[in-house]
Amino acid sequence: MKKSNDQTLGEAIQELIKTYHLEDKLNQARLVKCWGDVTGELISKHTEKLFVKGNKLYVKLDSDALKNELLYARTKLIKMLNKSVGSEVISEIIFL
Repeated sequence: MKKSNDQTLGEAIQELIKTYHLEDKLNQARLVKCWGDVTGELISKHTEKLFVKGNKLYVKLDSDALKNELLYARTKLIKMLNKSVGSEVISEIIFL
C-alpha cells in the first residue's frame, strides 16, 4: 500500500521540472535534438550550429544554396519541429 507522500521516480522528476520551470529548456533541447530526424541526413550534414533563443531557432548552414531552399520551407519546418516535440517551442527560424 502506498503512503500519501510516496511517488514514483518519474512523478518526482516531473514535479521537480515543474517546480523549477524547466519545461521550456527541456523542450528546446528536445527540438534541437530532433533537427536531424525532421530534416534528414543531407540537411543535418550541412548544419554547423543549432540553438534556440527565446522562441527562435537559429541554424547555421555551410551551404548558401541549401539556406535559400530552406527559407521556402521555413513554415513547414517550424510545424514539423514543434509537432515532433509536442509543444509550441519555436515560432521562427533564422538561418545564419
